Amino acid sequence: MIRPSMKPVRVLIVDDHEVVRVGLQTVLSRQDSIKVVGEAANVTDAVVECCRLQPDVVLMDVRLPGGSGVDACRAIRDSCPATRVLFLSSYQDDEAVLAAVFEGASGYLLKQVNAEGLLRAIHTVAQGQSILDPAITQPLLTRMRVQKEGGSELQRTTLSTQQQRVLALVAEGKTNKEIGSSLELSDKTVKNYIRFIFQKLKVTRRAQAAAFFIRDSPSWKRSGLQPSLGMHKESVKSR
Repeated sequence: MIRPSMKPVRVLIVDDHEVVRVGLQTVLSRQDSIKVVGEAANVTDAVVECCRLQPDVVLMDVRLPGGSGVDACRAIRDSCPATRVLFLSSYQDDEAVLAAVFEGASGYLLKQVNAEGLLRAIHTVAQGQSILDPAITQPLLTRMRVQKEGGSELQRTTLSTQQQRVLALVAEGKTNKEIGSSLELSDKTVKNYIRFIFQKLKVTRRAQAAAFFIRDSPSWKRSGLQPSLGMHKESVKSR
């Protein structure tokens, strides 16, 4: 049973598909405990409408035109700290979940969730709590446990394909800006990737990560690339 608060939870819906927005509004508008105050279809409008409407909860997809929901989440949390962000996505993507959590999201659900589960999640995050879809939680916990228990070689093999690409560019001595340009990622996303990589490899410096890559990657020699350890600046800005 959902226990509605004294005032209805004010919700902003953000999704680039009109049919999804209409469907969500139809489901949510049936509830006296929830009030849909607006909608948006891209990152820019999501941030603008959030600042204008000051909703209690933003119900948002991860993949949006003009950036990503994670970028929008960061901007919303910076501009409207009282607003909670709940992701509703079709993608069971560990990296997206971790990035969302790092940027202050209160929850992450898959679109397979039923109406009751969605309503419960909205009320949960509106009350300042966090929620993750059960289909996401167990794989994440398993992955974290493997990373914690495994040695350096195991940690290396658990890097995602995109993390491998980022690490390879770090090993080449590329800056965050250059990595972002090469992989079409924002500076903030690159920083998050590097943070995840450092955690997995249990290193604290770019040069250490680069050395790890050069030592353990058989493809390094085949690639013809030359290591650039001397190019890494161990300052906060370089990270």
